[in-house]
Amino acid sequence: MNQKRFTWFNATSLTFGFVFLYLPIMLLIIYSFNDSKLVTVWGGFSTRWYTALFQNESFMNAAWVTFKVAVLSATIATVLGTLAALVLTRAGKFRGRMLFSGMVYSPLVMPEVITGLSLLLLFVAIGWDRGFWTITIAHVTFSMCYVAVVVSSRLISFDRSLEEAALDLGCNPFNAFMQVTLPIIMPAVVAAWLLAFTLSLDDLVIASFTSGPGATTLPMKIYSQVRLGLKPEINALSTLLIVAVSVGVIAASLIAKRAEQVRARSGDG
Repeated sequence: MNQKRFTWFNATSLTFGFVFLYLPIMLLIIYSFNDSKLVTVWGGFSTRWYTALFQNESFMNAAWVTFKVAVLSATIATVLGTLAALVLTRAGKFRGRMLFSGMVYSPLVMPEVITGLSLLLLFVAIGWDRGFWTITIAHVTFSMCYVAVVVSSRLISFDRSLEEAALDLGCNPFNAFMQVTLPIIMPAVVAAWLLAFTLSLDDLVIASFTSGPGATTLPMKIYSQVRLGLKPEINALSTLLIVAVSVGVIAASLIAKRAEQVRARSGDG
């Protein structure tokens, strides 16, 4: 029987891989506490750029717009994506199924430039002023497909006999879904929401096409500032974003782990 050995080659490759991925992030975090105005020259430890960041009204407005768009678009995309996943996994064969699945999954492979340009032409054609709501609709459009993929993968492996037992005990289909199916697939739904939320926070291309006056997102603001010259406040802002995303990932992992433990206890019982 062959045993896998952890060789020096594997250790070296793993070390270089982690260094390549995480060293730039660690340098960014360290230099966010740099006292110097030059982002590449260390001038001593200081938190002055975090104070300057919170006093920068344009950054705070962009962060607030980004957060609102991300929460709203992720919530809408999660609801619509879950419904689409239910149709794809539960509805069986119906006329137009291939067209429907193609329309749901097409944003996965479509370049963001094409998606952004298409939405821009749509909003111009129907006479909508670009702003907060056009960005939100655009983010729902491209993030819904990711939700559908995540939730569909969980629904495919779902034991339908649990729903059937609930129906036999007097539940209607809606109550059976809300009381039985949804709690079981909730870790996948939460993961899908977090993925949609992260995609919205990260988006630059589509938001650039669909934004308007008074609705500048944080990635757009950072990109415009970097083009004019890198400022120390951007390091502080990036560090806060890294911390926020890390906390979200850890929280999601703990929620999923706790849900699995609850399911294991209920199965043993």
